[in-house]
Amino acid sequence: MSRRVLVVTHSGREEAVAATAEAVKALDGAGFTPVLATDDSRADNVGELELAIVLGGDGTILRAAELTRGLGVPLLGFNLGHVGFLAESEREDIGEAVQRLADGDYEVEERGTLDVRVLLAGAETAVVGWALNEVALEKGDAARMVEVALEVDGRPLSTFGCDGIVVATSTGSTAHAFSAGGPIVWPDVDGMILVPVAPHALFARPLVVGPSSVLALEVVARSPAHGVLISDGRRRVDLPIGSRVEVRRSDVPVRLARLTQAPFADRLVLKFQLPVDGWRGRGVSSGRFNGRSVEREV
Repeated sequence: MSRRVLVVTHSGREEAVAATAEAVKALDGAGFTPVLATDDSRADNVGELELAIVLGGDGTILRAAELTRGLGVPLLGFNLGHVGFLAESEREDIGEAVQRLADGDYEVEERGTLDVRVLLAGAETAVVGWALNEVALEKGDAARMVEVALEVDGRPLSTFGCDGIVVATSTGSTAHAFSAGGPIVWPDVDGMILVPVAPHALFARPLVVGPSSVLALEVVARSPAHGVLISDGRRRVDLPIGSRVEVRRSDVPVRLARLTQAPFADRLVLKFQLPVDGWRGRGVSSGRFNGRSVEREV
């Protein structure tokens, strides 16, 4: 049977195009059949896939997750962007990483996602969607706030004006929610994070709820502006005044191929270049992340 690998790349970047050519050559040499994703159509029409490799930043990985939604295909990201929290490897590691994939020398990590149901004002049927990182309800008028009522598990919690509200997974806690002042949550925490953006209220703090909770946001009738719902920065739904958004944990995870099992703390240190000089822990902390040694002697 042909070992088919989907190759998803940021085609608008010269570096990504060159890396794609290198990856295709490495895949051919390792016995894989590379299949290039040429547009944003679903990947279930290209035959059975063993893996998908992604060349770009986190945005390209989110695109790959959308293309392979529900197929159970592990994604391996090569970071060609900036921070790249979802990526596992760097450009210079392509050859070694492909060989490890061919040898089955990797593990698969499942990340939780969100199911989204939108009840538009005046509409008879709901709009459904999903997200790996977050869904963000944003104001539709740059000059005005959007007034939002917040509900948790069928009970009203608060109503306030704001620039928006972000509902994120643990995976997305280092993305839009982090920029809005939310907490960093370890990926193995199965919950949802809600972060108001520039709220005009005394009680409008980030919330963390459990995996069985349902969060609902309503654009109330007195809101000065309508809303816009954006999922993973890719999918947009306009929210007229009176619309309601319900967010819950999804049963469909995104699967990430992992070549290393470095602690998440090491990932934070490397990605954010955090100062750890002077740490006096167990003497040596060692591991590898993105193909780099993270051993530190103190």
